[in-house]
Amino acid sequence: MALEHKSPRILILRRDNIGDLVCTTPLVAALRGQLQGAWIGVLVNTYNAEVLANNTTIDEVFVYEKMKHRSKGALALFKDRLKLLSSLRGRKLDAVLVPAPSPQSLKVAKSLGARSVLVSTAGTGHEVERSFQVGRELGITGEPGKMRVFPDAAVVAGLQAQLGAGPFTAVHISARRPKQRWPLYAELVRELARDSQVMLLWAPGPADDPRHPGDDAFAARIVAAAGDSNVMPVPTPDLATLIAALSLARLVVCPDGGAMHLAAALGKPVVALFGDSPIERWRPWGVEHRVLCPDSRDLADLPLAPVLGAVRELAG
Repeated sequence: MALEHKSPRILILRRDNIGDLVCTTPLVAALRGQLQGAWIGVLVNTYNAEVLANNTTIDEVFVYEKMKHRSKGALALFKDRLKLLSSLRGRKLDAVLVPAPSPQSLKVAKSLGARSVLVSTAGTGHEVERSFQVGRELGITGEPGKMRVFPDAAVVAGLQAQLGAGPFTAVHISARRPKQRWPLYAELVRELARDSQVMLLWAPGPADDPRHPGDDAFAARIVAAAGDSNVMPVPTPDLATLIAALSLARLVVCPDGGAMHLAAALGKPVVALFGDSPIERWRPWGVEHRVLCPDSRDLADLPLAPVLGAVRELAG
């Protein structure tokens, strides 16, 4: 697509999960670096919006609330969404970029009245590469760089005051899908705490919360099993807290998911535990890492020894 002027108005639509949006940050950086006169906006949802906090390469972030995350009635939510879409149509967009062209995303993109809707056609490769491909239609060249997120300085300072100087090995235990849940975190944390400080991270709340299942009970069992040791529990009720906590780690152990991509975007070495998701598409991008995945593609079958070995290898 040939841009008709030097200051195009470009909107990226990324209405899916945390990791998906993190994997789009190299595209955002390339657009800013190579189309310096462009106005760049991103349309996201309340669940993943904090990924873009403090990101100065973006001119404006537009946030809507998904029905399953709603904090108000359905009618009020519908009115808010219509108002947002109307505002975006008023921006006279030159291009809407859709890195993940789901039917709903395409429907939203086409409703915005942009001159062009550009869709990623990359069918293979890492999600970073798939997302980056859609920018090539605007003349973006080169290869995608590193992912980036930016911690909130005040939140980081508060955690440092609470936890001390470190260094910390961060262990994040939460995962949405059953085959991504590893049952041996207590054993891992107990072993790591023998000679290092371990920051235990999890999504707080009860496991039976239908909207946002949490891991309070699982985390309590891990802390109890570790005893009076170097384990520091840090529940992460929001992305700002999770990003800040990960920024304090020297190394991160976690299942494939949003926390893994956030850790990589912060430049942290990662030991990634994979169950049934495609490793080539979702592995940590741009950082030193080790991926462990049992043949069954179910983390319940992954033993402790290889995970402990990978952590010690990355820690030097």
